[in-house]
Amino acid sequence: MKVNQKDSEKVGWDQMAVGSQNRAMPKLMVWLILFVSITYVVYTLKILSSSSSSRGCDDGDPLFATAHNRFALPQTQPNSTASQSPIPNFPTETHLKTELKHVVFGIAASAKVWDHRKNYIKLWWKPKQMRGVVWLDSPVKTRPGEGLPRVKVSGDTTRFAYTNRQGHRSAIRISRIVSETFRLGIEDVRWFVMGDDDTFFVTENLIRVLSKYDHNQYYYIGSLSESHLQNIYFSYNMAYGGGGFAISYPLAKALERMQDRCIQRYPGLFASDDRMQACMAELGVPLTKELGFHQYDVHGNLFGLLAAHPVTPLVSLHHLDVVEPIFPNLTQVEALQRLKIPMKLDSAGLIQQSICYDSANKWTVSVSWGFAVQVFRGILSPREIEMPSRTFLNWYKRADYTAYAFNTRPVSRNPCQKPFVFYLSKARLDSSTNQTVTEYSRHRVTHPLCRWKMPDPAELDRVEVYKNPDPHLWDKSPRRNCCRITSSKARNLVVDVGVCREGEISEI
Repeated sequence: MKVNQKDSEKVGWDQMAVGSQNRAMPKLMVWLILFVSITYVVYTLKILSSSSSSRGCDDGDPLFATAHNRFALPQTQPNSTASQSPIPNFPTETHLKTELKHVVFGIAASAKVWDHRKNYIKLWWKPKQMRGVVWLDSPVKTRPGEGLPRVKVSGDTTRFAYTNRQGHRSAIRISRIVSETFRLGIEDVRWFVMGDDDTFFVTENLIRVLSKYDHNQYYYIGSLSESHLQNIYFSYNMAYGGGGFAISYPLAKALERMQDRCIQRYPGLFASDDRMQACMAELGVPLTKELGFHQYDVHGNLFGLLAAHPVTPLVSLHHLDVVEPIFPNLTQVEALQRLKIPMKLDSAGLIQQSICYDSANKWTVSVSWGFAVQVFRGILSPREIEMPSRTFLNWYKRADYTAYAFNTRPVSRNPCQKPFVFYLSKARLDSSTNQTVTEYSRHRVTHPLCRWKMPDPAELDRVEVYKNPDPHLWDKSPRRNCCRITSSKARNLVVDVGVCREGEISEI
């Protein structure tokens, strides 16, 4: 059958339309699926974002909590489980601070001198606040309520060899005190502190020093002898036991495990503290030096050392039976009792030196707070005044100034430059101004005639010093306090002592 042209064109166009329609259908489906997929993804992301914000708030993150609260849902009721969940207590500085209760003392003593030397321990021991043991070579009689640590007899040391002909084998017993104290199993200990029965501790300053160090690490803290020869004979890396030293708990634990074996390897050593240092060398722990521990291997008068104390907290005084009382015309116990008065008012500032000048009279004034004041005619530089004057002899009783392990200056031979010394006589706290008021009375000794044409400090009867207590003095970088002359009339010199002001220096 014959088909005409129009019908043929119609059929062609219809076929093309059908083909076009068949190709268009898949494209439409693709676009539709793509649209639905995108919508689903966006919706899912919104849900996840909302859930994440909610979890962030529950985790307690302040940044998330703040952002979430801007668009917060209504809060849960007070009786809901979420509102009753406990808030964790995180450690604070107060919880981490080393206190006196974290220290255990091991005190080396001898039964022969116990009745006398226990009086030194009574001066600084606080029975309700402190823990420790006095280790003796034989039993002694004790009385309840004496205000002393508990007393124990050291373990037998006859199995250890001792070959030093100049020493005494009690050195072995004393060297084991830290280990024997550790074996008592006392809880919550951070530091073991060793001292002798003739050592006086300023315990508040001891805690200030120990607080600088991490008690979880190995630390061996103390100081040297004042005698250069002593340090040569023994070691410049040794803490002298009489001045006291501190050992952190983990180091004491390590020491206890090996000390008896260590002692066997050093039968020829002289003393207890060099045995201790030998064991520290085997453990690889060096001495951390703190100058406030004072061995005082000297003879005579400590005035020059105390009046120019280094810029560090006063921690201990040793050899109290060897040196003269620190205040004249008193026994050593009476003198230390007097020192305790300013110690209670401001232990951080005890015996800290300040240097200033009375420009009107052209005097140099050195204040050793809580101990003594010196007034010099003329102008002496701080570099000179901060050096201890040689009021003492070295441990081998020679007047040889080269035998000290620090700089000293001679006592002036010029009669006009002999200092006028004023010793502490009174100390109190003025509650209205929160200032300590310390009075220093002139030590009346004969002064040589001076012909300098300037005011004579001999006309002064006393010095009055005002100072604000500063328990945080050693939380800052070490620096001497400054002093200012506020009045020098009517036979009295009035001085103000405190932290140096901006731009303030010791100059006339």
